[in-house]
Amino acid sequence: MLRDITIGQYYPADSVIHRLDPRTKLMAALIYILSLFIFRGWAGFAAVTLGLILMIALSRVPFGYMVRGLKAIVVILVITILFNLFLTPGESLVEIWKVKITWEGLKSAGFMAVRLTYLILGSSLLTLTTTPNQLTDGMEKAFKPFNKLHIPVHEISMMMSIALRFIPILIEETDKIMKAQLARGAEFESGSLIKKAKSMVPLLVPLFVSAFRRANDLAMAMEARCYHGGEGRTKMKPLKYKRSDGAAYLLSAGYFAGVIALRILL
Repeated sequence: MLRDITIGQYYPADSVIHRLDPRTKLMAALIYILSLFIFRGWAGFAAVTLGLILMIALSRVPFGYMVRGLKAIVVILVITILFNLFLTPGESLVEIWKVKITWEGLKSAGFMAVRLTYLILGSSLLTLTTTPNQLTDGMEKAFKPFNKLHIPVHEISMMMSIALRFIPILIEETDKIMKAQLARGAEFESGSLIKKAKSMVPLLVPLFVSAFRRANDLAMAMEARCYHGGEGRTKMKPLKYKRSDGAAYLLSAGYFAGVIALRILL
């Protein structure tokens, strides 16, 4: 399960998506996420699906590798489906005692499951095709105008970059601790819910200690290098737009306009 988490991990490949400017990918990801909550009906679903398939194909990231990340949200997905299925009022399809399944609930549960699944796939695609350094530079450059509102854009971008870097490190650390505890006779899967919760204590305590130690080492390293924020700092690799970025912006705008048109017309 831990190895199935793909958000925050980078998949090296030579593709059109990998070579795009991180600002372009951030804007495209934002447009894609907005479209997930705008589309209605099967026509909008088809448009969003087609856009996602096209992006995955252009990224050259194996589809099976991306789907692995969905295993980590199975519980959230099931809870979301059940809430929409049983708590949405409307025309009754099946009624067992006081539990009623409606046509509106079935439709809402289906579209919500699709939205959540596509959200994870799209977010994973952004991090799989963009290194943490590129993502930090792209966010800082894209949101630079907010500095005039005294919003610490550089610091926020740096924190997000560090958080993304720590995801695979903590996953690997958790896997090592779990294997060490299993070798000592620990059981994480058997027993009641309370017993399973108690069995997590020998896993979480060393994990938190390791995380705090790494955070302290990182803070000392940044302080030793005289890091004082983003003011006056220059970039070793400044970001520059290319023709492919202009084409990507046009495609993103056309895609978003198409989704809005389908919502209005259909």
